[in-house]
Amino acid sequence: MRTWLIRGIIILFVALTASALAQFPERPINYIVSFDPGGESDITARLQQEHLEEILGVRVTITNQAGGGGAVAWSNFQRNPDTEGYSVIGINLPHIVTQPMERANAGFDTYGFEILTIFQFTPSVVLVREDSPFETLDDLLAFARENPGAVTMGGSGTATVNHIDTMLLADQADVQITYVPFTGTGSAVPALLGGHVGALMNYSTVAAQYADQVRPLAIAGSERASFMQDTPTFEELGFENLSGAYRGVAVAQGTPEDVVQTLRDAFVEAGSRIADEQEELGFVVTNITGEEATQLLQETEETYSRILEDLR
Repeated sequence: MRTWLIRGIIILFVALTASALAQFPERPINYIVSFDPGGESDITARLQQEHLEEILGVRVTITNQAGGGGAVAWSNFQRNPDTEGYSVIGINLPHIVTQPMERANAGFDTYGFEILTIFQFTPSVVLVREDSPFETLDDLLAFARENPGAVTMGGSGTATVNHIDTMLLADQADVQITYVPFTGTGSAVPALLGGHVGALMNYSTVAAQYADQVRPLAIAGSERASFMQDTPTFEELGFENLSGAYRGVAVAQGTPEDVVQTLRDAFVEAGSRIADEQEELGFVVTNITGEEATQLLQETEETYSRILEDLR
């Protein structure tokens, strides 16, 4: 009987030791994209996917959960946290900051994510179809002034940077523009190309990827974009505080630090591998982690608190 007891103890010890030494990850990782297929978040995730699988040694699946300008996915993620690190989620700024400011119950907490890295930025751009009668932003705003509410401007979600930048532009130009929310760039662009909206407040990526089908009228930033030298900045035209969107990836709070670091390293490495591809698509590549990411959240919160208060 002692022999069986000793054997049992040895087997249990070996099993526990093997479990303790198991290296993360051991099974597939689910990468949640909070917007439509075909949008910036989705495009980037699919560029990262192959490299993440090679770096981590497991399959990485991509799941799109569109709705609420990202809020549906972010709410589900925080309500059902996977603290083992096998679910990661794309996050967007200022969206995760502005939505809780503008909604009584956004369903998620701005600071309720463990950010791995913020890997890219895209400046806001006003776009029309290539055959639009609006040759300049002044043309569009003059028409809006003469026809209040007639200009429809699409964008991704509500209480997002697309929505807020549309409000800022309309407020500073003293015109009425009808904002039309979509579940992401993936559905907003076809709406513009199909003539269902007259313009988009979207991103530099759309201007780059649909260069032969759209006309950019203005872009955010202190300087003109290198691939859009003929497009003036909003600042040149007298409009302030229009910005753009940062994108990154996060895990649930409470995820072990070694798991966080493994995933962070993988995303940073994947980002470096696809940097050239991202730039060709109109993305500005970044790598903001740790305290810098938290600081960016805080600065974004301060900035948009002022902006939204002024717009009320």
